[in-house]
Amino acid sequence: MSTAPERTPVPRWLRFVLASDRAGSAWYIGCGFFFAPALAVVSPWPTVTTVLWWLIGLAGLWLGLLGIAMAAGLARILRSGAEIPEDYWRTLVDY
Repeated sequence: MSTAPERTPVPRWLRFVLASDRAGSAWYIGCGFFFAPALAVVSPWPTVTTVLWWLIGLAGLWLGLLGIAMAAGLARILRSGAEIPEDYWRTLVDY
């Protein structure tokens, strides 16, 4: 007799959002160390400076959208009364 596998209360898309937010935030902070001197070097060329600022803004917007999706997914889980298991969080941190 086999028992049904325990169903995780976490939606599949939330794993993608959590992992993307973690990796994207690390890249965003790391790229800040590149963009600060790059903006200083290209400041005489307004077009290049504008393009760099657009890239920074779009990356920040993407992280903001991931944050909204993450909040919505976690709120959905909390609203259902479920709890996210500890091993689920460990798989996100130890990938």
